[in-house]
Amino acid sequence: MQILVVDDDSLACEMTAAVVESVGHEVLSAENAIEAMEKLADAPDIAMVISDMNMPLVSGIELFRELRNQGINLPFILLTGDNPAGLWQEEPALDACMIKDFSMEETLPQMIADVMARYSR
Repeated sequence: MQILVVDDDSLACEMTAAVVESVGHEVLSAENAIEAMEKLADAPDIAMVISDMNMPLVSGIELFRELRNQGINLPFILLTGDNPAGLWQEEPALDACMIKDFSMEETLPQMIADVMARYSR
């Protein structure tokens, strides 16, 4: 499965991509929401978006909302360095929201599987 990882921090993007690739998925990456929209337009095989929350110009939640406004209903996981509970309150339609921390190597693959299982029903 092809997954788009969006993060303005290149090291964080590489770390997220490594976790995603370790469970057998192909990764495309984007530095910001604008580049992410371009990649989505150019790569119809993208099956999921994993985005950082705090990015310049357009946040991860704003990217999620723009995708939904355009009718793009891909599974979407939001990553944050903050407490995810507040983000759930701000945007309850998110498929998943998780904290970026040392446990991501274990938690992100399970989150991907859980979100994809909901979409395949």
